Amino acid sequence: MTAQVHVPSLLARAGTASVLTIALGTTMLAPGLVNDAEAATHSTKALKIAASKKGSPYGYGATGPNRFDCSGLTLYSFKKAGKKLPRTAQQQYNKTRHLTKSQRQRGDLVFFHSGRSVYHVGIYAGGGKIWHSPKTGAVVRLEKIWSKSVWYGRVR
Repeated sequence: MTAQVHVPSLLARAGTASVLTIALGTTMLAPGLVNDAEAATHSTKALKIAASKKGSPYGYGATGPNRFDCSGLTLYSFKKAGKKLPRTAQQQYNKTRHLTKSQRQRGDLVFFHSGRSVYHVGIYAGGGKIWHSPKTGAVVRLEKIWSKSVWYGRVR
């Protein structure tokens, strides 16, 4: 038995993160959702890894496992989650899929910028907060996003 389904209209009603069950219980992801689902899995893992580093000291240029600078924490967390990122915050921004504030999800990267230059990065934890390694003398911590000058990116 086969059912005919008009996928685009069904997805429009269901939302972009929907999973379709068609025919005899076969689960299929609509085109383009496979990458989003995979990205969400890696992002969730990276978020948990970053949170596990709570209290680790900041170290300029440090990429872990015991000391981190901001982009070192994101690089380390995503590497452990199975995704490769470049070294600096600016390079990481350039490699992500850019998002609006309303599109951001837990595990996405939050980039702080001045003009066109990115100077800081953290991992979005939800509720307007990020995990990050802020500055010399500080430690990896969960903190409220303090600026409106932020961009969001999803690791592909």
